[in-house]
Amino acid sequence: MSAGWPSVPFWFLRHGETDYNARGLSQGALDVELNETGRAQARAAAPALVGRGIVSIVCSPMLRTRETAAIVNERLGLPISYEPGLREVIFGGQEGKPLGAWFLEWMEGRFTPENAESFAELTARADAAMARVLALPGPVLIVSHGGIFRALRGLMGVDNHGLTPNAQPLYCAPEGAGWRVDLQG
Repeated sequence: MSAGWPSVPFWFLRHGETDYNARGLSQGALDVELNETGRAQARAAAPALVGRGIVSIVCSPMLRTRETAAIVNERLGLPISYEPGLREVIFGGQEGKPLGAWFLEWMEGRFTPENAESFAELTARADAAMARVLALPGPVLIVSHGGIFRALRGLMGVDNHGLTPNAQPLYCAPEGAGWRVDLQG
């Protein structure tokens, strides 16, 4: 868990679906756009975020997250800022290839693809980014990636196995000594 984060609630939204997601391929640092399903998912997510007290959107600078944030923001009308630390993990030699057994080994720290970030490096980057983001007036809506949310779940002491759904709002709040993550919408 991170000791450096302010204990404030936030919203998390993974980007909408891309063609890579639909085909079960790792995207990592590949800067791809949403597909039509992903755009529809972002439009469908927006109503679940209206009236939740969100004061700003902090977004990964990657195309798929910027597009998701822009679509959601058509309903929210909030300022959007970009946090480079929220970009997706660099998967190096595994980008564009099927997610397979290597992925669990990567999460467990037993394997890092060539020219890739380790899960520990991703987690440290996500931790530092969240300390900056959660210091902003909030609650904020964070629009980012599945890899980032795996790292965040680990930092929050929440099980980080299983995919983060595309464009499904997640409410994250401190609870006791840990955190609670609730799927909304």
